[in-house]
Amino acid sequence: MRSNVKEAKKQMMLNDNIKTLILRMAVPTIMAQLITTIYNLVDTYFVSTLGTNATAAVGVNSSLERMITLIGSLIGAGACSYIARLLGAKEDEHANTVLSTSFFSGLGLGVIFMIAGRVLMGDMVYWLGATEECAEYSMQYATYVLYAAPFMIGSFILNMCLRSEGSATYSMIGIGFGGILNCFLDPLFIYTFDLGVAGASMATALSKFISFCILCWPYIRKSSLVTISIRKFKLVMKDIKEVISIGSSSFFRSLLTVAASVAINRVAGGYSTAALAALSVANRVMEFPFAIILGFGQGYQPVVGFNWGAKAWKRVRESYVFGCTVAIVGAIAMGAIIFLFATPIIHVFNSQADAEVLALRLLCIRLQCIVLVFHSLGSQVNMFYAGVGYAKYSLIVNFARQGYCFYPALLIAPMLLGINGVAATQAIADLLSALVVIPLGIRALKIIKTKETEDQEQKISMKEVS
Repeated sequence: MRSNVKEAKKQMMLNDNIKTLILRMAVPTIMAQLITTIYNLVDTYFVSTLGTNATAAVGVNSSLERMITLIGSLIGAGACSYIARLLGAKEDEHANTVLSTSFFSGLGLGVIFMIAGRVLMGDMVYWLGATEECAEYSMQYATYVLYAAPFMIGSFILNMCLRSEGSATYSMIGIGFGGILNCFLDPLFIYTFDLGVAGASMATALSKFISFCILCWPYIRKSSLVTISIRKFKLVMKDIKEVISIGSSSFFRSLLTVAASVAINRVAGGYSTAALAALSVANRVMEFPFAIILGFGQGYQPVVGFNWGAKAWKRVRESYVFGCTVAIVGAIAMGAIIFLFATPIIHVFNSQADAEVLALRLLCIRLQCIVLVFHSLGSQVNMFYAGVGYAKYSLIVNFARQGYCFYPALLIAPMLLGINGVAATQAIADLLSALVVIPLGIRALKIIKTKETEDQEQKISMKEVS
């Protein structure tokens, strides 16, 4: 029975209509990302009722959570791409070894991160951008998030690898249930138990642990295409190199996101804690379209990787063209909607804030909406290169948005426009990144065409020999 299910999954990845398949894979992934984002917004809402300093602390600690997922993204994204290609090439046992090694390595690194974070707690929150006023709240929030670090990393790896084998729906259930649970635990811990900011952190930690347990279940039942066993843990240099080279793209994307968040927090905090809180809310709101963009790309990536491994070049090309089209149209639609309704959205979060803070939130959100299409297309191009194993190009795309396009903007815009320049920094970086994304997007089509031509020539050569 289980072997029939596994074979059906493989046939689905190789034979189902590309558009239907990508949407089937992407919708659960988008839903999982949205639930996580809604949890972040709900978490920000409840904490915002505790005051400006508490709200600023959430913005500071969002960087801590991203630091934890750095490890998960390095291992999980690389393993996801590699496993999808191994399954497409029918190397199932090899895929089992890669997943087992990745999973247990991630847990071990999570424990190390937790210990280091607890030891360096005081210095860490200031490094992340906390001001004197919100430092105590930041430490309260960081405490329990650190305890959940191993489970957050483990969940990230399991979530990515479930998608690599076509189990996007179960992946959504695991991540989504934890996010929904968090929405209920927040008011319980914050108000009923009167734990304040520490209660929000406890709710987050407990929810992450529950998600981890749910994501482990298909591997415990052995109903997944790939299995996990400590006996299959093998540090093979070829596998490590493959996972790290592809995972480094996602790792550096996450690292740059953390670094950019810390940098902009520190610059905004230099103006005032209120400015830091304003950008914190604006960034939380923009996580909503970002989640849809990322979720669609993560649903698309296993499809292109699986078919690349199976050398189904026509399906690779169809998936890439369809993915880019959806990414562009979807980003334009989302940007327009959020732009129009930005004012009522920002008033949900502490509408009593002064006019300058509200105006700063509005400016940050609307500018990012205008250039959202470039962020969306960049994500899709990056997912293609990561999915097919072209780590170099994936890195180039990733470094653009929050790397070599972001920091010049952060340096120059505040000098010219003050705090409004800080709010405009990410939008300027997204616009500049188009100079990199568009040429590499066109190059992807040429790479696929080359593979199709080489395959046709090889078939003709084999016929002539026979």
